[in-house]
Amino acid sequence: MGNRFQVKDRFADGAQYIDGQLRSGTSGQSHTVVNPATGEEVLTYELASTADVDEAVAAAKRAFPAWSAATPGERSDALHRLAAVLAEQAEDFAYAESLQCGKPIKLSTEFDVPGTIDNTAFFAGAARHLQGQAAAEYSGDHTSYVRREAIGVVGSIAPWNYPLQMAAWKILPAIAAGNTIVLKPAELTPLTSLMFAQAAKDAGLPDGVVNIVTGAGRDAGEHLVGHPDVVMTSFTGSTAVGKRVAEIATATVKRLHLELGGKAPFLVFDDADLEAAAHGAVAASLINTGQDCTAATRAYVQRPLHDAFVTRVAELMETVRLGDPFDPATDLGPLVSHAQRDRVAGFVERARGYATVVTGGEVPGGGLAEGAYYRPTLVSGAAQDSEVVQSEIFGPVLVVLPFDTDGEGIELANDTPYGLAASAWSRDVYRAGRATREIKAGCVWVNDHIPIISEMPHGGYKASGFGKDMSAYSFEEYTQVKHVMYDNTAVAAKDWHRTIFGDRI
Repeated sequence: MGNRFQVKDRFADGAQYIDGQLRSGTSGQSHTVVNPATGEEVLTYELASTADVDEAVAAAKRAFPAWSAATPGERSDALHRLAAVLAEQAEDFAYAESLQCGKPIKLSTEFDVPGTIDNTAFFAGAARHLQGQAAAEYSGDHTSYVRREAIGVVGSIAPWNYPLQMAAWKILPAIAAGNTIVLKPAELTPLTSLMFAQAAKDAGLPDGVVNIVTGAGRDAGEHLVGHPDVVMTSFTGSTAVGKRVAEIATATVKRLHLELGGKAPFLVFDDADLEAAAHGAVAASLINTGQDCTAATRAYVQRPLHDAFVTRVAELMETVRLGDPFDPATDLGPLVSHAQRDRVAGFVERARGYATVVTGGEVPGGGLAEGAYYRPTLVSGAAQDSEVVQSEIFGPVLVVLPFDTDGEGIELANDTPYGLAASAWSRDVYRAGRATREIKAGCVWVNDHIPIISEMPHGGYKASGFGKDMSAYSFEEYTQVKHVMYDNTAVAAKDWHRTIFGDRI
């Protein structure tokens, strides 16, 4: 894939997108986007200040009356045009996503970018289909109906693991419902969020509808969440930071949507197709170098299959090709930064004291030594209450534990604070059905793990947060439900008035 644009030229005016224009931040502090595959500088930019956040919110507030008054059809048309622009620029988006994240180009090209285009097309349709209860005379004397109204300026924060898709998940339902938005992407990976906002302008969306502020979480992020003109916050990130976001949002009585950490169980019953489960486990644990909140992290395998599963997964992991993200043959790229790589390595090194590292568990040498690479890692023999089983590692590490009875397997699967995603592997429809009912997670796959679709909701239970991204359910986050009730009787002295004053007529 060729480089169709020079990043430094593309963002020469800065890494803030406010009221339809790129501009430089005014915090006086700079940040460097680094290619994690090489350690080389991609772009150095000025971070946003609180004043920049104020300007972005003000732009969104100005744009809100006209955008919220646009018909659903008009907003739908704008999003259809945006989907077309994204499709035209797909190669640039894939290049930028791989450059800033280290994603293999085949993942950016075949997953991140087409998924975002599909999301955009979905919300173009969903904008015209806001659902509500049918108008009717529920009291007998009145006609009631429900309105779904835009709520105002949304201030959202997206993570670094899927910068393009997470920007889309935040922006699309918000603007499809008639809101305007200020999005803060992660400082590490702002490029595709900025490009998405520029694509929205190319598609004809009015200035101020989509704004991007790229700043530090403790400064720009907290100021955005606490801003008095922001009526809703949607945050995706760690549970620890999500708690802080909730504190700030609660103090200002904002609507809040949180998509937080995960520690997804991968539950393999003894009648499962071993080869399918092993392939599924490798793919689901290594997607995006394991930097995925729904990635398979804990494989619970019923004892008759346990040893064979460990052997086969190790064999498959050892075939995974690490390399240049822009080589189409590369399977696994680097982690997003050397700091993240070292954090993952720390979990594995500590686990050596109480578990077995079956394969991986090392930083590769040679030509990959300069990048933030880490080999696919399989750990066995860890206790259920150990760090490597309970904590979110966010790297290419899978832990395998045995279980005996079906009930024990489901109990172990539920035994973490998280509840974002899970999978169950069985040829028995009743066993699989029990798992889907009893596992406490926002998504449970059967005989697969990872696929997502625009039509279905994504969101968690427990410490994984609340609220839904994607699907028509997301409009429950981004619209205000209003009950409108008309009297049909034209009677001045109504019978119910006697409960307040006077006698029954």
